[in-house]
Amino acid sequence: MEVIKTDIEGVLVIEPRVFKDARGYFFESFSQREFDEKVGAILGHKINFVQDNESMSSYGVMRGLHFQCPPFTQSKLVRCVKGAVLDVAVDIRKGSPTYGKHVSCLLTEDNHKQFFVPRGFAHGFAVLSETAVFQYKCDEFYHPEADGGISIVDDSLGIDWQIPTDKAILSEKDTKHECLKDFDSPFDINVDLYA
Repeated sequence: MEVIKTDIEGVLVIEPRVFKDARGYFFESFSQREFDEKVGAILGHKINFVQDNESMSSYGVMRGLHFQCPPFTQSKLVRCVKGAVLDVAVDIRKGSPTYGKHVSCLLTEDNHKQFFVPRGFAHGFAVLSETAVFQYKCDEFYHPEADGGISIVDDSLGIDWQIPTDKAILSEKDTKHECLKDFDSPFDINVDLYA
Protein backbone atom coordinates (compact mmCIF):
# COMPACT_ATOMS: atom_id res chain seq x y z
CA MET A 1 0.00 0.00 0.00
CA GLU A 2 1.02 3.58 -0.57
CA VAL A 3 0.55 6.12 2.21
CA ILE A 4 0.11 9.74 1.09
CA LYS A 5 0.53 12.64 3.50
CA THR A 6 -1.94 15.52 3.24
CA ASP A 7 -1.74 19.23 4.07
CA ILE A 8 -2.59 18.48 7.71
CA GLU A 9 -0.15 16.37 9.70
CA GLY A 10 -1.56 12.98 10.67
CA VAL A 11 -4.39 12.95 8.12
CA LEU A 12 -3.44 10.33 5.53
CA VAL A 13 -4.72 8.86 2.27
CA ILE A 14 -3.99 5.18 1.76
CA GLU A 15 -3.97 3.55 -1.65
CA PRO A 16 -3.85 -0.25 -1.60
CA ARG A 17 -2.15 -2.34 -4.28
CA VAL A 18 -4.98 -3.67 -6.43
CA PHE A 19 -4.42 -6.76 -8.58
CA LYS A 20 -6.75 -6.91 -11.58
CA ASP A 21 -7.29 -9.53 -14.24
CA ALA A 22 -10.10 -10.89 -16.39
CA ARG A 23 -11.84 -12.31 -13.30
CA GLY A 24 -12.00 -8.99 -11.46
CA TYR A 25 -9.70 -7.68 -8.75
CA PHE A 26 -8.13 -8.52 -5.39
CA PHE A 27 -6.51 -6.38 -2.71
CA GLU A 28 -5.76 -6.51 1.00
CA SER A 29 -8.16 -3.97 2.46
CA PHE A 30 -6.34 -4.04 5.81
CA SER A 31 -3.18 -5.58 7.21
CA GLN A 32 -2.30 -4.66 10.81
CA ARG A 33 1.36 -5.48 10.14
CA GLU A 34 1.63 -3.23 7.08
CA PHE A 35 -0.46 -0.50 8.73
CA ASP A 36 1.90 -0.52 11.74
CA GLU A 37 4.99 -0.47 9.51
CA LYS A 38 3.88 2.36 7.25
CA VAL A 39 1.25 4.44 9.04
CA GLY A 40 2.62 3.82 12.53
CA ALA A 41 6.05 4.98 11.36
CA ILE A 42 4.57 8.27 10.10
CA LEU A 43 2.42 8.83 13.20
CA GLY A 44 5.08 7.72 15.68
CA HIS A 45 2.74 5.28 17.41
CA LYS A 46 0.58 2.25 16.65
CA ILE A 47 -3.17 2.28 16.11
CA ASN A 48 -5.16 -0.68 17.40
CA PHE A 49 -8.60 -0.85 15.82
CA VAL A 50 -11.35 -2.36 17.99
CA GLN A 51 -14.59 -1.79 16.09
CA ASP A 52 -15.75 -1.90 12.45
CA ASN A 53 -18.86 -0.01 11.31
CA GLU A 54 -20.83 0.13 8.06
CA SER A 55 -23.51 2.48 6.82
CA MET A 56 -25.61 2.70 3.67
CA SER A 57 -26.89 6.07 2.48
CA SER A 58 -28.55 7.58 -0.56
CA TYR A 59 -27.51 10.56 -2.69
CA GLY A 60 -27.36 13.83 -0.79
CA VAL A 61 -27.00 12.32 2.68
CA MET A 62 -24.44 14.21 4.74
CA ARG A 63 -23.24 12.67 8.00
CA GLY A 64 -21.13 14.59 10.51
CA LEU A 65 -19.09 16.34 11.50
CA HIS A 66 -18.68 13.86 14.34
CA PHE A 67 -16.12 13.02 17.03
CA GLN A 68 -15.94 11.42 20.46
CA CYS A 69 -14.82 13.52 23.42
CA PRO A 70 -11.94 12.50 25.70
CA PRO A 71 -11.31 10.07 27.23
CA PHE A 72 -13.06 8.14 24.43
CA THR A 73 -11.46 9.82 21.41
CA GLN A 74 -11.36 7.85 18.15
CA SER A 75 -9.17 7.53 15.11
CA LYS A 76 -10.94 6.22 12.02
CA LEU A 77 -9.85 4.44 8.88
CA VAL A 78 -12.65 4.91 6.34
CA ARG A 79 -13.48 3.65 2.85
CA CYS A 80 -16.37 3.49 0.41
CA VAL A 81 -17.09 -0.03 -0.89
CA LYS A 82 -20.07 0.92 -3.09
CA GLY A 83 -20.72 4.25 -4.77
CA ALA A 84 -18.86 7.47 -4.02
CA VAL A 85 -18.50 9.80 -1.04
CA LEU A 86 -16.62 12.98 -0.32
CA ASP A 87 -14.95 12.38 3.04
CA VAL A 88 -13.70 15.23 5.23
CA ALA A 89 -11.55 15.63 8.36
CA VAL A 90 -11.57 18.98 10.22
CA ASP A 91 -8.83 19.82 12.73
CA ILE A 92 -10.52 20.79 16.03
CA ARG A 93 -7.44 20.70 18.30
CA LYS A 94 -7.08 23.95 20.27
CA GLY A 95 -3.71 25.55 19.61
CA SER A 96 -3.15 23.67 16.35
CA PRO A 97 -1.72 25.78 13.51
CA THR A 98 -4.33 24.09 11.27
CA TYR A 99 -7.29 24.54 13.66
CA GLY A 100 -10.51 24.79 11.65
CA LYS A 101 -8.80 23.66 8.45
CA HIS A 102 -9.91 20.55 6.62
CA VAL A 103 -8.75 17.85 4.24
CA SER A 104 -11.17 16.19 1.85
CA CYS A 105 -10.79 12.97 -0.11
CA LEU A 106 -12.99 11.39 -2.77
CA LEU A 107 -13.55 7.75 -1.82
CA THR A 108 -15.12 5.47 -4.42
CA GLU A 109 -15.70 1.79 -5.07
CA ASP A 110 -13.36 2.13 -8.06
CA ASN A 111 -10.39 4.01 -6.54
CA HIS A 112 -10.33 1.82 -3.37
CA LYS A 113 -8.72 4.70 -1.43
CA GLN A 114 -8.88 4.82 2.35
CA PHE A 115 -8.74 7.91 4.53
CA PHE A 116 -7.15 7.97 7.99
CA VAL A 117 -8.72 10.50 10.39
CA PRO A 118 -6.72 10.93 13.62
CA ARG A 119 -8.02 11.71 17.07
CA GLY A 120 -8.73 15.42 17.56
CA PHE A 121 -10.53 15.75 14.23
CA ALA A 122 -14.21 16.01 13.36
CA HIS A 123 -15.22 13.64 10.58
CA GLY A 124 -18.02 13.70 8.04
CA PHE A 125 -18.99 12.69 4.53
CA ALA A 126 -21.43 13.44 1.73
CA VAL A 127 -22.87 10.82 -0.61
CA LEU A 128 -22.29 11.72 -4.26
CA SER A 129 -23.66 8.55 -5.89
CA GLU A 130 -27.19 7.14 -6.01
CA THR A 131 -26.33 5.03 -2.96
CA ALA A 132 -23.12 4.41 -1.04
CA VAL A 133 -21.90 1.77 1.37
CA PHE A 134 -19.34 3.22 3.75
CA GLN A 135 -17.09 1.24 6.11
CA TYR A 136 -14.81 2.42 8.87
CA LYS A 137 -12.53 1.04 11.52
CA CYS A 138 -12.30 2.79 14.91
CA ASP A 139 -9.62 2.54 17.57
CA GLU A 140 -12.11 3.14 20.41
CA PHE A 141 -15.53 1.68 21.03
CA TYR A 142 -18.64 3.80 20.54
CA HIS A 143 -19.62 5.74 23.67
CA PRO A 144 -22.89 7.64 23.17
CA GLU A 145 -22.22 9.80 26.24
CA ALA A 146 -19.04 11.11 24.54
CA ASP A 147 -20.73 11.90 21.21
CA GLY A 148 -19.91 15.33 19.81
CA GLY A 149 -20.13 17.31 16.61
CA ILE A 150 -19.80 20.58 14.78
CA SER A 151 -22.11 21.75 12.02
CA ILE A 152 -21.52 20.02 8.70
CA VAL A 153 -23.07 23.03 6.91
CA ASP A 154 -20.87 25.66 8.61
CA ASP A 155 -19.87 27.93 5.70
CA SER A 156 -16.86 29.23 7.63
CA LEU A 157 -15.17 25.84 7.18
CA GLY A 158 -14.98 26.42 3.41
CA ILE A 159 -15.88 22.83 2.51
CA ASP A 160 -17.24 22.22 -0.98
CA TRP A 161 -19.45 19.21 -0.35
CA GLN A 162 -20.27 18.90 -4.08
CA ILE A 163 -23.98 18.69 -3.26
CA PRO A 164 -26.52 21.48 -3.85
CA THR A 165 -27.82 22.80 -0.54
CA ASP A 166 -31.42 21.96 -1.46
CA LYS A 167 -30.43 18.30 -2.05
CA ALA A 168 -28.63 17.83 1.30
CA ILE A 169 -30.21 15.32 3.69
CA LEU A 170 -29.17 15.60 7.35
CA SER A 171 -30.31 13.81 10.49
CA GLU A 172 -32.12 15.92 13.08
CA LYS A 173 -29.11 15.52 15.39
CA ASP A 174 -26.71 16.84 12.76
CA THR A 175 -28.81 19.99 12.22
CA LYS A 176 -28.26 20.96 15.88
CA HIS A 177 -24.46 21.02 16.06
CA GLU A 178 -22.74 24.36 16.70
CA CYS A 179 -20.72 26.24 14.12
CA LEU A 180 -16.96 26.34 14.70
CA LYS A 181 -17.01 29.95 15.97
CA ASP A 182 -19.35 28.94 18.82
CA PHE A 183 -17.62 25.66 19.56
CA ASP A 184 -15.45 24.99 22.63
CA SER A 185 -13.23 22.12 21.56
CA PRO A 186 -12.46 19.38 24.09
CA PHE A 187 -9.14 18.69 22.31
CA ASP A 188 -5.79 20.40 22.84
CA ILE A 189 -2.77 20.20 20.54
CA ASN A 190 -0.51 19.95 23.62
CA VAL A 191 -2.24 16.84 25.00
CA ASP A 192 -1.18 13.48 23.56
CA LEU A 193 -4.50 11.91 22.59
CA TYR A 194 -2.82 8.51 22.13
CA ALA A 195 -1.16 8.34 25.57
